[in-house]
This record gives sequence, structure tokens and C-alpha cells, in this order.
Amino acid sequence: MNPEDLVREHTVYACVMGSRAFGLATEGSDTDRRGVFRAPTPLFWRFEKPPTHVDGPADEQFSWELERFCLLALRGNPNALECLHSPLVEHADATGRELLALREAFLSRQAHETFVRYAIGQRRKLEADLRKHGAPRWKHAMHLLRLLGTCRDLLRTGRLVVDAGDQREPLLAVKRGEVSWAEVERRMNRLGEEADTALADSPLPAEPDRARVEDFVIRTRRASALGV
Repeated sequence: MNPEDLVREHTVYACVMGSRAFGLATEGSDTDRRGVFRAPTPLFWRFEKPPTHVDGPADEQFSWELERFCLLALRGNPNALECLHSPLVEHADATGRELLALREAFLSRQAHETFVRYAIGQRRKLEADLRKHGAPRWKHAMHLLRLLGTCRDLLRTGRLVVDAGDQREPLLAVKRGEVSWAEVERRMNRLGEEADTALADSPLPAEPDRARVEDFVIRTRRASALGV
């Protein structure tokens, strides 16, 4: 089966991500779409397995195969976890709704390591831009600050909220280049320290509920094999 047809015919969950989901959209912002498709079980019986992810078929569209998506979310991947908490859901069939009902099973204190590790990688890219071009990519700096704030609040409350809320204007000021790099660095450091502090008393469990998620994947695979 053509990879794009897997997305067209077997998507179980689809949402809008990026600035529009984060409450940071401005005029001209792209519409980033993310989704999860369930490849039919018989496709896994062949030597050539179905793809773990697919770009397209629409512009700015990216989808994961269900099992791959669940593994990423269990590992605390920020992109996967935030996808499950988008306020802009465009499609969810019965399997997709069950996946959404499992959102809390994916959350754990491991998010601290994965979010912070991702943030460190992004910060290094910003610093490389600063050395090479004399300024960072301010849009990327904005999203990094948002991510660090999301991580801190997740660890504090046990809830993952992707909308920037009352931080919208301060973050957009960063995107417009109205905040000095020194101040952006100060905010990054503060948010990182606050996330570290929140980890010790976080209401999140130490590990995600892997068994519950695995049961979901097995049941959906079995249902697909039976043509359900």
C-alpha cells in the first residue's frame, strides 16, 4: 500500500500542532498537522514492513504509525506527548478516542529528561546561529522558552497544557526580536532550574504505564487482523 494511502485511509487521530495549537499563531502562520495511522495488521506479515511515519500527503502534514507513536510517547518524546494534548483535534475514530483516553498513561517524570535534553539540543542550535549570524532564530528561541515552561508546569501539576496562555505576548515579543539574547538566556536558565526543582515533588509517576499502552496496541492489532 502506498504510504500516503495509509494516512488517507487509516488515520485514527489527527490534530493541528505548532503555533496554532500553542496559541502563538500570527498572520501568515503555517498550519502544522500531525496524525497517527494504524497500518493494517496483515501488512506486518510481509518481509517489507509498513513505514513508521509518513510525510504528507498534504503540505505541513506528518503522521506516525500507531505503534511507533506509542513508543515515542512512552519515552517522553515532546512532539508525541504534545500531539496527544493538542486543543485542535481534527479527527478521532474509535481507536483514536481510546488513544486520547490513554493520555495520562504516557506521562511520567521521565518527561523531565526528554524535554530538557531536547531543549539543550535546540539551545545549542540557537547558540550556533548566534556565533555564525550574530543573532539566533528568534522564532526558535520563542518555542524553546515555551517548551521549557511546559515542562516545568507538567512536572509541577502532572498536567500537560500546550497553550501558552498568559505567556503569549512575552513569547511573541521574543519572536519579534524585541528581547535581548542575554534576557532570553536568563529566562531559559530560570525555567530549567524551576523544572529541576519541580521534579523532586512532581505528582507524576516515576514511569509511564507501559503495560496499559501495550494492551491497547495489541488489541488494536488483533482487531485489525480480524477486519474489525
